Amino acid sequence: MIRQYKQRLVSSTLVALLVSALAVTSVSAATPASTAKTPAAKTDSSSVNITQAVTQSYNADSAIQLGMIVKLKDKDSATVEPITQSTLSRMLGVVVAPNDSTVTVSPLTTTKQQVFVASSGRYSTLVSNQEGPIKNGDLITASALSGIGMKATEGQSYILGRATSSFSGTANVIGKVGVKDSGGKTTDVSIGRVTVDLDVSHNPLASKSTDFVPGILAKSAATIASRPVSAARIYLGVVTLLVTTIVTANLLYSGVRNGMIAVGRNPLSRKSIIKSLIQTVIAGLIIFIVGVLAVYLLLKL
Repeated sequence: MIRQYKQRLVSSTLVALLVSALAVTSVSAATPASTAKTPAAKTDSSSVNITQAVTQSYNADSAIQLGMIVKLKDKDSATVEPITQSTLSRMLGVVVAPNDSTVTVSPLTTTKQQVFVASSGRYSTLVSNQEGPIKNGDLITASALSGIGMKATEGQSYILGRATSSFSGTANVIGKVGVKDSGGKTTDVSIGRVTVDLDVSHNPLASKSTDFVPGILAKSAATIASRPVSAARIYLGVVTLLVTTIVTANLLYSGVRNGMIAVGRNPLSRKSIIKSLIQTVIAGLIIFIVGVLAVYLLLKL
């Protein structure tokens, strides 16, 4: 009986090994099939597209066009308007076509004109060659033309994103517009379109020297010049204004004081003294106006 028991045990073991081998073979055979079906990358890519297609719907006037760079209108968060170089810090995004939007958020109040604004993703953007031809990889910011972009330089504090296509200014030109430079000379710039990978952020090319300028001075200078101003120009303007103010104040104080003393000593010459006093005041005002004008030109040019 022991011998029969051993034979049965051996037979059971062989059967178990055979079943295990068949199971391993079936699993290994099934693995390539499941691997072949793994191109689930479509799910990932579709999710990325959906993320990029989320846009916000805003009110706008008829001047807004597809591809324009826009910002929120003052005191109206439901309306957008074209960006300018003096309002770079409030840059919102680019106006896109409705069919580019998979998911859209609408404002509480609407008008007849509705536009869709994207702040991320890759979209066609209106640009100019104001700062030269745009190449793939160049940073894009707002130009002197409202709502139109250009290649960013160290003079701008914010950027819209990075270009993923190019615009030479000679091919695929939509139109041309005259733009005045800092010297007052008018130059024709070409307008076209490039695809931009949107990412509104600080301009990495911007001069770090502006970090040493108090915010109120930098903002005031940018408002006067309608563009960011270097720290050297800002401080030179401040010094010029201070010197002008001190000279004017000293001139007026001395003139008034000496005039009052002269009238007290010689009342008969009162008319001539008052006349000279008026001339002194006028001279002081002229000096102050010239100083202010010098500061303005220093920041503007």
